[in-house]
Amino acid sequence: MKPFIFCTLVLLFIIPAKAQDPYKDSIDHFIANYVNSHQVVPAAQRKWFRFFPVSKSYRVTAHFKKTTDSPWISIPTSSGKSKQYRIYGWLTFKLNGSKQKLAVYQSQFLLQHNEYFDYLFLPFKDATNGKESYETGRYLDLKISDIRDGRIVLDFNKAYNPYCAYVSGRYSCPVPPKENHLKIAISAGEKQFAKQ
Repeated sequence: MKPFIFCTLVLLFIIPAKAQDPYKDSIDHFIANYVNSHQVVPAAQRKWFRFFPVSKSYRVTAHFKKTTDSPWISIPTSSGKSKQYRIYGWLTFKLNGSKQKLAVYQSQFLLQHNEYFDYLFLPFKDATNGKESYETGRYLDLKISDIRDGRIVLDFNKAYNPYCAYVSGRYSCPVPPKENHLKIAISAGEKQFAKQ
């Protein structure tokens, strides 16, 4: 066997091929797009974004139960004003072996705009708030069309901070209601903005 071919074969066995992880790649793409197109943080300050390591364990399938005749309620915001939402349904799921329950909301304001008619809002707090993640809580965006056969995928790797995490006093960010305060740590998604 020629020395060149022999060395090439040896290298193929010694140097492991880079493992492909389509899921991690998709989340990395989501994060890059989120950072690069952020509407509040100037480009020069985007280096201060921080995220937990991507983990598939924080991507779960939740059972969805729609509420009927849910009244509009006032949810307080960071500015002291309130915004009108209603509980669209309840999500139950297991995360790291423990059962969890969250309410998912529909915005009265967004229902008036055709492009957001499908939009659902999931604000939540967890044990990382005020330590590793933003103190007031984080958000997930969902769509009614994401619900299939009474189930919906929740990917906490896509959890993001409200605008108030970067600029105080300019925005009215909904504060997660008590029913969406989780006792466990959600070590996924966006962390506290580093430039505080």
